[in-house]
Amino acid sequence: MWSRRSFLSMAGWGAVLSSLGIGTLAWGRMMYPRVLFEEQMAYKVGFPNEYAPNKVSDKWIKAYRFWLIRTPDRFIALSAVCTHLGCTPRYLATEDKFKCPCHGSGFRGLQSGVAGLNFEGPAPRPLERFKITLAEDGQIFIDKSVVFRQDKGEWDEPGASLSYIA
Repeated sequence: MWSRRSFLSMAGWGAVLSSLGIGTLAWGRMMYPRVLFEEQMAYKVGFPNEYAPNKVSDKWIKAYRFWLIRTPDRFIALSAVCTHLGCTPRYLATEDKFKCPCHGSGFRGLQSGVAGLNFEGPAPRPLERFKITLAEDGQIFIDKSVVFRQDKGEWDEPGASLSYIA
């Protein structure tokens, strides 16, 4: 027969061991999830003739956080992530600048010839550019895994912009 003391002792140890086992399983489940989400980093965004010259397209801001800028002779994929704290700036066409609503950083717009260059506010450096090329089927291809920074002199490198004259 079991005494009350031995029964409570066994029940207590059983509860401790059960909670340790369940805790270990829960920790293992958290450390090794079934699915890992990785953001897609490369996109086809349409054909060059779908974008009007001298325009900033905000079509991809919500989905992919970049602007597609078309100048008279080239395309630029400009990051929509402020270099200060990561907020999403807005393009103000009337003032021809990108303005961050969080802390007031300003970046040059389309007509300046150096779109994305910081000129006001606390942003420490210009907006980044993403690699932009033409895919085999003629569509514009953006690769966000390749970044070009102006402060490192990379804006003039191949892939930082796409030369295109219709």
